[in-house]
Amino acid sequence: MSFAALRVSLRKAAVPAPSRAARAARFRAPAVRKYSTETPPPPPPPKSSNTTLYAGLGAAALGGVAFWVYTSSSDSAKVAGTAVKSGAQAAKVAANLVPTKEDYIKVYNRVAEIMDEAGDKEYDDGSYGPVLLRLAWHSSGTYDKDTQTGGSNYATMRFAPESQHGANAGLNVARDLMEQLKQEFPWISYGDLWTLGGVAAVQEMGGPKIPWRPGRIDGFAVQATPDGRLPDASQGSDHLRRIFGRMGFNDQEIVALSGGHAVGRCHSTRSGYEGPWTFSPTTITNDFFKLLFDETWVWKKWEGPKQLEDKKTRSLMMLPTDYVLVQDKVFKKFAKAYAQDQDLFFKDFSAAVAKLFELGVPTQQFVTAEPWILPTVDEQKEAKSA
Repeated sequence: MSFAALRVSLRKAAVPAPSRAARAARFRAPAVRKYSTETPPPPPPPKSSNTTLYAGLGAAALGGVAFWVYTSSSDSAKVAGTAVKSGAQAAKVAANLVPTKEDYIKVYNRVAEIMDEAGDKEYDDGSYGPVLLRLAWHSSGTYDKDTQTGGSNYATMRFAPESQHGANAGLNVARDLMEQLKQEFPWISYGDLWTLGGVAAVQEMGGPKIPWRPGRIDGFAVQATPDGRLPDASQGSDHLRRIFGRMGFNDQEIVALSGGHAVGRCHSTRSGYEGPWTFSPTTITNDFFKLLFDETWVWKKWEGPKQLEDKKTRSLMMLPTDYVLVQDKVFKKFAKAYAQDQDLFFKDFSAAVAKLFELGVPTQQFVTAEPWILPTVDEQKEAKSA
């Protein structure tokens, strides 16, 4: 059936747009197939209303193709399935059949709670924040602007071989943590969950506010990206420009995003590298840039891959891709500016991360035209006590 014919058919069979209360009830209630005879619906609304049409198109297309997708093992069926899911998401947005901002704040708050559980489990430096930020970063940083593939939309790191790529070593820790929340909030997509986790990680570790909005959908293993799309820490400036340029970032944004190394640490059992970048690996500051200029960095003498360590304490590390920020003239200009001005770094870091987390997501899937600024846990407590 052609799209035009389907549209005519849907208009003829249109039912009235449900009330706001009915829509909310339908969203919260579990899906139940009904076979009983029900009271015929009232007359349809005027044709000038497109809400029913959008919802009907999405539902009809999703229902027909979903049967094909889930009864077929072919890759083409799964690719078609995500295309339909994208259209269905856009239809839900048009019909306002989506969770509210308050629903997502509840998820944000649970991420914040989980971050602190690392202290009880003696994980790294007492916070899961850095590894959750890394999950959001790596799941978004696979985007290719030329082929329009990768990015945060399909959350394909759930599947091998992408989950097993060297750059993603150790991220099973973060994925397992997020899986707990997926069970608590089954309505949220993995892409939204992972990127929202990254937002919570940045903000709860003292970083800037990250504008964010939901609307990502989940894909299939066939859409997993090839290895080599994420930065290789052993490389130089040309490599960084190629990797980040493929995503659509310029030199200033490359340096700003590198500032994420203010938190976390490397593990020899994962990446091969070892050690933290700063003395406060669970707090986002501009210390990463300040240390690059203020400390003397020497090559670490060990059997692992080439990395630098600070000459004074021998307790900090820098990767070759970090050190290139003070060797390349253009990169150095931005790195120096961030070392001297944390507010400037926060502003540019916020913009670059917000852009990163939206890579690969069609605009019509987002539930709001403008991203939200979500309050931190402390801000929510202050608002309640005011």
